[in-house]
Amino acid sequence: MTNLTKIENKISAVKKYLKILAVYKKFSKKQLENDLTLRGAVERYLYLAAQATIDLAEAVIAYKKYRKPTTLSECFHILNEEKIIDSKLTKKMVGMVGLRNIMAHDYENINYDIVYNVLKNKLQDIEKFIKKISYA
Repeated sequence: MTNLTKIENKISAVKKYLKILAVYKKFSKKQLENDLTLRGAVERYLYLAAQATIDLAEAVIAYKKYRKPTTLSECFHILNEEKIIDSKLTKKMVGMVGLRNIMAHDYENINYDIVYNVLKNKLQDIEKFIKKISYA
């Protein structure tokens, strides 16, 4: 598989997870918090969307032969350094890495106010990232 094909596959995966998450936007915060099945689905698909976005950033860095990141967050800082994304979007994507890390490692202490806010208001940041990558 070429690096360009890998990038296209990662974009496709991110879009798939965003489409799935859009279904859950119709639920109230209370519904999502109280229904363990809904809650688990939202948490899992948010995790997958964030991870696929990180994987996409890593694929672009490899394809463009930019310096290798040492952390997940650094992927977005490198893309900022290379003028692929601006500082504002970098900060938002680093926030997604933080959410992903909490879901992966501190899953028993997830703040559902944050999860719900990301579901309702922050997924468009990932869409903006995809657009920037597509034009890079």
